[in-house]
Amino acid sequence: MHRKFSIALLAALLLSGCVVAPAHRGPEWVVAPALPLVVELGVEPYYYHNGFFYYYHDQRWSYSHERTGPWRELPRDRYPREIRYRGRDGGGERDRDRDHDDRRRD
Repeated sequence: MHRKFSIALLAALLLSGCVVAPAHRGPEWVVAPALPLVVELGVEPYYYHNGFFYYYHDQRWSYSHERTGPWRELPRDRYPREIRYRGRDGGGERDRDRDHDDRRRD
C-alpha cells in the first residue's frame, strides 16, 4: 500500500512539472486599417493613424504598433493614393514616382 502511494505521488510530481500552459496572447499581427486617400508626411517618414504607426521608405509602406517596430509590410490595397510633404516647395508636393492603384478598395 505504501509503495503504491509513493509511486502515485512521484508520478503526480513529475507530470505536474511537464505541464506547460501557453500564455494567452492575441494574434501577433493584425492587418492595419487602410491609410487615408491623402497622407501628409513631415520631415520624418512616419505617419500615425488608428492606433498604428506607418513608415514610408523606398516607395513602400510598413506598419507597426510601436514606432520602433517591428515593422510589417502593408498590403498595397491599403496604400494612400497621394503622398504630400510638409515644408517642401510647391514643386515637390506629391510623390509622383508612386504608381497609383485605382483598384484600391475604399
